[in-house]
This record gives sequence, C-alpha cells and structure tokens, in this order.
Amino acid sequence: MSGQAVHPLLPQAKPDEGARQDFVESLRRHLVGGMAPSHRAVYDRRALPAFRKARGHAPKTRHDARAAMLRDPLHQAWSSLMRTTQEMMWDAVDEAVMQDLPRLGKLTPRSMKNLTLRPALDKPRYAAALDVHCMPGSYAGEVADGDLRTGALYDRAVHIYMLGVLGPYNQKAGEIVINYIRRRFPDLKPKSILDVGCGVGHATLPYVEAFPDAKITGVDVAAPMLRYAHARASALGHDINFVQENAEALSFPDRSFDLVVSHILIHETSRTGLTNILRESYRVLKPGGVAIHVDGAGFAGKDLLEQYLADWDTYFNAEPFVGTLHDLDLKALTRKAGIPASAAIVETTADGYARHTGGSLKVVGGRKPR
Repeated sequence: MSGQAVHPLLPQAKPDEGARQDFVESLRRHLVGGMAPSHRAVYDRRALPAFRKARGHAPKTRHDARAAMLRDPLHQAWSSLMRTTQEMMWDAVDEAVMQDLPRLGKLTPRSMKNLTLRPALDKPRYAAALDVHCMPGSYAGEVADGDLRTGALYDRAVHIYMLGVLGPYNQKAGEIVINYIRRRFPDLKPKSILDVGCGVGHATLPYVEAFPDAKITGVDVAAPMLRYAHARASALGHDINFVQENAEALSFPDRSFDLVVSHILIHETSRTGLTNILRESYRVLKPGGVAIHVDGAGFAGKDLLEQYLADWDTYFNAEPFVGTLHDLDLKALTRKAGIPASAAIVETTADGYARHTGGSLKVVGGRKPR
C-alpha cells in the first residue's frame, strides 16, 4: 500500500490487483520525479528557439509556452504517459473496489443518525457533467443504489496519485490548514466547524483531534462519497455529521459556524460557483468566525514554462478550472461575494503545504466582525 494506512473501509486488493496498482504508482513516480525535470532543458534548447523562429518573439504567456512545448516529442511522450497513467490508476483501483464491494457494503453502519442524504439535490454542472481528473463517473457516480464504490475508489487512488505525500490517511491537507489557522488566528476556538466539499473526509478528520470540543459537519454534493465518509469515520472511531449539500446554497441558517473550511476544492468549481461558495461560507459564519478555502497557489513565483506545467491538468487531465482559478482576481471576487475588504483574506503562503505537495498555498476567505 506504499505507506497508506490500512483501515476496514480501504478496498482490499488481490495480489495481481495490488501489483497493478504498485506499477502505476512507480510509473507515475518516474514521470513526475524522473522525466518531468527534463522539460527545462527541452524548453531552453529546443522549444524556445523553435518558437522564436516561428513567431519572431519569445513566449509572452504560459499559453505561448504551451504552444512551444506541444510540438516537442519528449513533451508529447510525457503528456501521453501522464494521461495514460491517470486512466490506468483508476482502472487498477476500480478493479479491486468492484470485487470488494460486497464486503464494503456490510461495513456500512446500520445507524444513519450522522448521515443525511438528499437524492433530489440539484448538483452543479461542473460536478455532474465532467469526469473530474478522469475519475470514472466523477464523485457522484454509482454502480448500484446505495453503494460506496466512488468513495472507496477515491480513497485508494488519491494516495497513489499524490505518491503518499498527504500522509497515511490522506489527512495532511486538513493538518496544514489547522496549523495555518493556529498561527493566523490563535484566538479562534471553534465550537462548530463546517467542511465544504468534504469528499470522503480525508481532511475533515484531523479537526476532531485539533478541536475535540467542536461539533464537526462535512458537506458534499456526492452521495457515494458521503456514504463512504460516514462509514470510514465510524470505522476510525470519529463522530462527524455528514450532509448532502450544495456549497453554493447551504441550508444552514446565518451565523451557524465558528469555522468554515475547504481543502483543494475551489479549483474544481466555476467562477460563479466559487463566488457563491465564498458568499455562503461567509453568511453562515458566527461573529468572530473564520472561513478558509485553500488550494494550490498555481503560478505564484513560477516562470512561463513552470506556469504551463502547473496548468497542464487544465488541458489534459479533465481539470478545466485550474487555469481559471489562478487567473482570477480573488480580491475582486471576495468583494463580489459580499465579504468586506476589511474582513477578506486573500494570500499566498509557503506554509506547510510546500513541504508536502511541492507548491505554495493559496488562501481565500474572510473573518466575520465580532
């Protein structure tokens, strides 16, 4: 399992299935750590001179850098292998999940007191019409009524995709945000916490230990993810409330939470969706409460080639909003969302995120006046 913690809900792979997963992880590690650094030499020695000759000027934007690199055979091979490896990853894990579904179904807690599903909930188009990062069926896909398949698929596959850097329980995103909050808002002692776009609860669970007196609620639009999150949290001994909600139109009343968080969610939403999420997150804050939405900083401190490579997923990995996010004027967006300038939080910080994911952290949110 390459360092992933084994827990009752993690799909059990047969030896041949495990071998395929290990191969995919090794190939991805080679592509990311071994082959990707060659892009610098390719760009400087081949792609850049060819672009200058054809266009009469050097690249001016990351889009120019992309145009230059797309014609290079090494980059073409790397891109093809990266996309193929992504699809192989989902296939290898899904094979194990499907054969393990009967066992997983038996582990679903009989009591649903901490799980509220709303089958009639309208899902945003960006969450329903796209297989995000090539995940079959995206987050809401089901093969049978009431199954845990999508959650189990994501739990195992994201550990392979991130090469284990998010920790044995894929929990590091939550821990990093908690550390950020403790330094940035040392006076905040939340009694009620909302995690929007919580998925299977990877980042949600660290808040239980960090704030043991708080009531924690995770919301997501995808029922299969929430079923798995509920079963996983119960198996790990955590008491968390999971509710199927659209973060753009939360059902909670004003001033319901001391802390609202999301972890690597906003690059998977549209411009309008993000505005609505920021507005709703601020609306449900109690006086003195804090909303923190974090994502990769993308282009911060990067040259044009590095910007394009950070934007690669936009074009080739079914992540169409990655580039859009990093082009946004986030300060203007917080104003549009109704967050006063004096309360808005928009910043980029190296924080612990850089040490675990190789990139800096983009923070967007607000603090409600007391």
